[in-house]
Amino acid sequence: MITLEDWALIGRLASDGVPKAQIAARLGISRTTVIKAVNSDGPPKYERSPRPTSFTPFEARVRTLLAEHPRMPATVLAERVGWEGSIRWFRDNVVRLRPEHHSVDPADRLSWAAGDAAQCDLWFPPRKIPLEDGTTALLPVLVIVAAHSRFVTARMIPTRKTEDLLLGHWDLIQRLGAVPRRLIWDNESGIGQRGRLAQGVAAFAGTLATKVVQLRPYDPESKGIVERRNGWFETSFMPGRSFTSPADFNAQLQDWLERANSRVVRTIKARPVDLIGHDRARMLPLPPIPLQLGWRERVRLGRDYYVRLDASDYSVDPAAIGRFVDVIADLDRVRVRLEGRLVADHARVWARGSTITDPAHLEAAKRLRQQFQTPRPAPVDDLARDLADYDRAFGIEGVA
Repeated sequence: MITLEDWALIGRLASDGVPKAQIAARLGISRTTVIKAVNSDGPPKYERSPRPTSFTPFEARVRTLLAEHPRMPATVLAERVGWEGSIRWFRDNVVRLRPEHHSVDPADRLSWAAGDAAQCDLWFPPRKIPLEDGTTALLPVLVIVAAHSRFVTARMIPTRKTEDLLLGHWDLIQRLGAVPRRLIWDNESGIGQRGRLAQGVAAFAGTLATKVVQLRPYDPESKGIVERRNGWFETSFMPGRSFTSPADFNAQLQDWLERANSRVVRTIKARPVDLIGHDRARMLPLPPIPLQLGWRERVRLGRDYYVRLDASDYSVDPAAIGRFVDVIADLDRVRVRLEGRLVADHARVWARGSTITDPAHLEAAKRLRQQFQTPRPAPVDDLARDLADYDRAFGIEGVA
């Protein structure tokens, strides 16, 4: 077999019109070899003739198992077919055979029309955030990216439950200034799973006149924009920062996003801040009525005059004990109303298991307790009557 250099030299000499016999004599090879080299489409390579190996007796059985279960691990395959040799050699052969039985999922090039879609996701910063009670926790950040302009909006929320996710959605959509025609999600439990939306999500989408799209499994391309932004947060926003509270995190994030949205995005060769106007003009308008979102519950206030919201307790005016009250909460406040009258208003805490007490409620409870424990004076009944009344009643009037 000739070398790669000889093959290249033969091709060059032949193209220059040098006779094949002269080329053979010059390189010390046969004329037949020169003819084969000139007629070949590529450089020479050594190919070993196929020979049976230790894997050959197991190959048919491995192929049958792969046809039924394309994702079966090589170690399990080795156990099923009774392989006792080198697992590395067996795995190399499985890697060679698996593509023949594994279905291919091509990734299309997607284009996003202005105003059409926004990709949504939860990002969990790799750093715990200090909370009100001195503890720390990993908290979710809701991220919404307008697919056409790549304009990013994001904020940290207390939980990944439906109530907080919808509140976060509304806040970020208001920052966009318009409603994308589609909100693209994966199978996040607070939004919906297996094609079914969580309770309250359909009503939210209907009020906004938008559509919540749940992606099928193994479809990362349809949400790749927002997932790349999540990775960007970790490499560009998080390094060198410290946070004292969720509010501090959100303040720093909003300041950074103003600069981030002013940078040129390589894939679209434009700045999101320059394209968001065009994107917004083709979105849907914000609804003319305020949305009824957040935590809403109607409970009877117990003797301890506290209501529970997301594993934390908030005090209520004890005058409402024994009566039904309406608990309403958003991302910032927890309010309790009795027949429309405000009987509690607290800042919402993000630390689970907290107890929040209004001093005014403590004082009111103390007064009511003192009133209850003070014995009531016995009623005084005047029993003095004229004795003549008894004489007349028994018919002895005038008897000495």
